[in-house]
Parts: sequence; C-alpha cells; structure tokens
Amino acid sequence: GGMSRVYLATERGLARKVVVKVLAPELGQRVNVERFRQEIETAATLQHPQIVPVLHAGGEDGMRYYVMPFIAGESLRARLQREGRLDGREVLHLVAPLARALAYEHRQGIVHRDVKPENILLSEGEPMLADFGIAKVVREDASATGLTSAGMSIGTVTYMPPEQVVADPGIDGRADVYSLAAVA
Repeated sequence: GGMSRVYLATERGLARKVVVKVLAPELGQRVNVERFRQEIETAATLQHPQIVPVLHAGGEDGMRYYVMPFIAGESLRARLQREGRLDGREVLHLVAPLARALAYEHRQGIVHRDVKPENILLSEGEPMLADFGIAKVVREDASATGLTSAGMSIGTVTYMPPEQVVADPGIDGRADVYSLAAVA
C-alpha cells in the first residue's frame, strides 16, 4: 500500500505462513502513524469469515506492524486480469458474501471506503475483504472518526460514490454498497 510494506513470513511458533504489514519508516509522519494505528484497531475488531483477521500487532523502536493470515490465492483484480469478465453466477457467488461482510462491518460502525478488486482476496474461490487503511469509524462511542483532512477525498475513484469523491463528512455504509456494486 501507499503507507506500508507487506511481507510474507513464517510464524515460528506455529510454522504457518503469515503476512506482516509494516508502516514504512520513510512514511512515518504523524498522520500516517495514526492512520496505521487506526487501521490495526479497526481491522482487529472485525470477526467475520469474509474479512481477513488480525492475528497480532505490535511495534518496536517506532516501527508499527500487524500480522494477518496468509490468504493462499489471488486478488479479484488478478483473476479479472487473467480471465476477463466473470459470468453472472460467479459475480453473485462473490458479491453475496461480501455484502454480508459489509453489513456486519456497518453494524460495527465501520465504513471500509476502499472496496475494490485489489482489496478482495480469493481463498479457495471464496472472497475475503482486506485492507482497512482508509476505513472510517462512525460509532458514536469512537473518539476518532477518520484520519483524513477536512475536504480531502481518498480512495479509488473508479469505485467511489459521488459523496466520497467530494469528501462528504457524512459518508456512511451506503458508500461501501455503491463500491461493491461498481465492482460487480
């Protein structure tokens, strides 16, 4: 991603492959540190079969990181580049569980804001949502609601709803539904 580096590693204690996402030291300005911390905390609260979970997080000497399971497979983007357009049944097979994952996420007070083929991983043909780097917390009890500047639009324009393009501060889960429809 733009603010981090991702590494494939083997977890010694359990001899399993994991992915370690590390905040890039050269990008460690204050806003990025805070955004990365929020990404970790946001992703760690989500426990759903279609959302890539956080296994562990930490930091030493100012270097923040978190660990996720390695998802053997490919991104939806890679599959689309290899196969081209998917048929209607396959689209429904992928979109329905992602819609359930987004509904769960929205009930938790979180808006992903970056639903796109690159952030949909395919594991044994099943979709999993990844990368909460620009997620927005909309829970009433949350102290931080997002780490972007007022009037700052972030995301991937091809999949963004109009209210996200114009950086509407009232953005909610409907933005993710729009993005998922754009993916479909």
